Amino acid sequence: MSEVDWDNKTVIGFKAKAPKVTRNASDLNGDCMFSDTFLTWMEGLMETQARRANAVLSTDKKVTAGTNKAHQGTDHQRIAKLDRENEVAPPPKVAPSVGKAIQTARMEKQFSQKDLAQKVNEKPSVIQDYESGKAIPNPQILSKLERTLGVKLRGTDIGKKLGGPKAP
Repeated sequence: MSEVDWDNKTVIGFKAKAPKVTRNASDLNGDCMFSDTFLTWMEGLMETQARRANAVLSTDKKVTAGTNKAHQGTDHQRIAKLDRENEVAPPPKVAPSVGKAIQTARMEKQFSQKDLAQKVNEKPSVIQDYESGKAIPNPQILSKLERTLGVKLRGTDIGKKLGGPKAP
């Protein structure tokens, strides 16, 4: 056999990396060999050694050292405190007299809550909330209930039967 050089190898599709040449100062600063954590640790170590040797130290505090960048400032805490102080009262609920008027008028017409809900195009839970006094009054729903039941549910005389159309 002919002489074969077994020590050399040829790799297909592999590009040799050329050494990077430093062209300016930003190239030096951009690819730092050490992490920030390591550099901070080294600064602390040098500071400790200098203190032990009673050397004069000059330390500069970083502006953002030890802070959570996503959680800067305490403005949000002051705003939250103001919000708690200026709490708005919850909206008023339906008066118990309105709930009783709906219930008595519904019973007189022999409607179940489900039947009444279908007639006014609402869910049965809405009718239940109005009758129990848990609902926040909605003028549109109250108007539909008034027309269906024939009973006044707003203003004065709650529970009074509605009359027919007024004569001119």
